[in-house]
Amino acid sequence: MNAQETTQTAGHPRRWAILAVLVISLLVVVLDNTVLNVALRIISDPQRGLGATQSQLEWAINSYTLVFAGLLFTAGILADRIGRRITLAIGLTLFGIASLISAYANSPDQLIGARALMGLGAAAVMPATLSIIANVFEPKERGRAIGVWAGAVGLAVALGPILGGFLLEHFWWGSVFLINVPIVVAGVTLVFLLVPESRDPKPGRIDVVGVLLSIIGLTLLTYGVIKGGEDGFGDVLAWGPLAGGILVLIGFVLFERSIAFPSLDVRLFKNRQFSASTGMIGLVFFAAMGAMFFGAFYLQLVRGYGPLASGALFVPFAVGQMVFAPISSNMVKKFGPKLVSTVGLLLVALGLATWLFIGSDTPIVVVALAFFVQGVGMANVMPPATESIMSALPREKAGVGSAVSNTIRQLGGALGVAVLGAILSSVYRDNLGSATDGLPGAAADTARESISGAYAVAAQAGPTGANLITSANESFVTAMHWASAGSLVFALLGALVAALFLPGKRTAGPHSPVLAEEQGVALVEA
Repeated sequence: MNAQETTQTAGHPRRWAILAVLVISLLVVVLDNTVLNVALRIISDPQRGLGATQSQLEWAINSYTLVFAGLLFTAGILADRIGRRITLAIGLTLFGIASLISAYANSPDQLIGARALMGLGAAAVMPATLSIIANVFEPKERGRAIGVWAGAVGLAVALGPILGGFLLEHFWWGSVFLINVPIVVAGVTLVFLLVPESRDPKPGRIDVVGVLLSIIGLTLLTYGVIKGGEDGFGDVLAWGPLAGGILVLIGFVLFERSIAFPSLDVRLFKNRQFSASTGMIGLVFFAAMGAMFFGAFYLQLVRGYGPLASGALFVPFAVGQMVFAPISSNMVKKFGPKLVSTVGLLLVALGLATWLFIGSDTPIVVVALAFFVQGVGMANVMPPATESIMSALPREKAGVGSAVSNTIRQLGGALGVAVLGAILSSVYRDNLGSATDGLPGAAADTARESISGAYAVAAQAGPTGANLITSANESFVTAMHWASAGSLVFALLGALVAALFLPGKRTAGPHSPVLAEEQGVALVEA
């Protein structure tokens, strides 16, 4: 019996120490994304940050997401082929280098490029950690191991905004990225000291053409949406990339159907239950991530909360998920995916609908409650979606199904930020009206670009700046209501998909029940 077979039957003797290393590896990725929402306001400030426009901030988020989603499958195959330990170390190293570049970026464009590199590193980290856990833990301990892994990540999601807020109040904006570097150094060192190398003896083939087509198509689509929000969708620079992106993505689907080892197995979507489950995931993350984007500006500008206080107000969202996700897994067994996910999506919709009534002086407890309800709803989406995906596919396709759902989640979030950000930008600009009359041309353009720009102009405008801030706040709240309505529509559409197409309580069927580790992955994805 070789060493790898021994590991599979008895578990690696250092498996719990290895798990700690893997948790550290994933924590750095999770922390970066949770602190970024808190940092958006300062990064947009020309005095304290980079003076990034709203569209540049959207790209700072989406450059990471698009690269991560586009390379997730390829990174997993690459890890199986060249080794999971070395892939994890390379991914962490890239993430650390990109974090260092981000921290000392001199322009928004540099930050966007560095964030794309971070997405490349994160794409290597995620599948490698899961594969290593599967390799070093025996089946009966694997569920517990991923439960610990998921719980630690859930804690990071809750603590991330607080950590980010603390750093921003005591140091410069780049500290939220620089904090990653010592964690990465420690992680890479421990990976080489403790984690054994492993490979798949029969790895899949790498689909280079498919990866390139998916990233090009999604980037064009996202660019067109963001540009349309800035200049209107009648502009050729908006509808041209939109049309091009759609054509490239159609070509991507046709190409993926024609090859033996696609980066995204589009044939899986012929299964109606699988399509409904992944579609529901994409819709709910579209709604939720767009709401997080405008919520960050509302808290720090309209309400005037500092980074630490606004970070604390994001915590109820994470707490709602941490508390209710384990309960949701049990509820799925009792009531079935259809009922649990429909109720979860309706709770998300309720949390988003609350934003329609939030104004510039609404009691802040209402905002915290809206985030909490939304988090509880999200906790009741991923476990039933995972149950539906896994029960729709044969066991040998379970890993592919989980990877597809993760990719769709990332893409839904990216498009949510782009589309709802476009609504926010367009309505804000239309409602600002005559508030910029009398300002120099460049200052007026800056104020119309975003609420952050209006605050920057007002700071230089003397006594007249107060009127501009009042108008900007009113315009932003109106725009936020429209964006909230858009997110609400997508959450309700997700609930409709769940109610119509997801299975009810499942009795004994042709497929195995959902594994504990799959439920653990669901918590991390949420």
